[in-house]
Amino acid sequence: MTRFLAFTALAICILGPSATAGQQPVFRGGGDVVRVFATVTDRDGRLVTTLTQGDFELRDEGKPQPITLFDNTPQAIRLVVMLDVSGSMVGNLPLLRTAAQQLFARLRPDDVARVGLFGDGITISPSFTRDPGELRAALPETISPDAPTPLWRAVDEALDAFGERGEARDVILVLSDGKDSGPIGFSTRFYSQAGVIDRARVDDVMIYAIGMRSRSLRPMTPGIGPGGLQAMMEADMPDPGLARVAEQTGGGYLEIRFGQDLGAAFAAVADELHGQYLLGFAPPKRDGKTHDIDVRVAERGLKPRARKNYVAPKD
Repeated sequence: MTRFLAFTALAICILGPSATAGQQPVFRGGGDVVRVFATVTDRDGRLVTTLTQGDFELRDEGKPQPITLFDNTPQAIRLVVMLDVSGSMVGNLPLLRTAAQQLFARLRPDDVARVGLFGDGITISPSFTRDPGELRAALPETISPDAPTPLWRAVDEALDAFGERGEARDVILVLSDGKDSGPIGFSTRFYSQAGVIDRARVDDVMIYAIGMRSRSLRPMTPGIGPGGLQAMMEADMPDPGLARVAEQTGGGYLEIRFGQDLGAAFAAVADELHGQYLLGFAPPKRDGKTHDIDVRVAERGLKPRARKNYVAPKD
């Protein structure tokens, strides 16, 4: 279920001398609180991390709600990194390994991660850790050229990997260069983009995605007919559902083209996760239903991004 934090007292915590520049007081109010993590960028796409509680408005089903929780200090993260090792990723393997290690280097002392691979099968490293050696050991050494892309099944299994919920934020980062290959055989369960979004909403998990252009070692030839060339051009594009999953869960989506730096993309995700605002409000209705939410900022030219909905608690 969506996580709700119980606070029994009204408190204002003033950050000590070790706080970084631009951080504001942490405000927590009593009662059940729906947590919403928001990213704010300016017109040039740069992170804005110096806003205060009064700069935000939070709406539930179109109605403004009092913000009872506000914190812009970095939050501890439990990260599951899911890496596509399907056949089309053969040419991307060196980039993948190097970029993943750059991501691991950006983890903060209170962050932990697991590494998952999906292709011929789906594997996820056994436990959350911050140890760079353990994380590197989970990276792929080879890729089978005939491996499929069980994308949505892999994300679904990543949701399972969090197990019991804690105070840390649960985040999935998925890297893929292809479209979901669907179930293998008639007896295999079907996994979908919509199903992943529904599970992430209930479990309160944010999903980030990086899409890559394929660098398969196999040459491709256009098909027959007017749509053949277009199909060939789109064959190396990542699954379009990645962007929607990221948008609905409050994460972000980046697409990498030839010549662009995958390591920089991974680093940008890490920086964004550590530069978000934690907002909270008391659910106006405890009806067990899905509620749409909207985060707004007062200053013109700034763009907030957060999850689109939540499942309310039920008495």
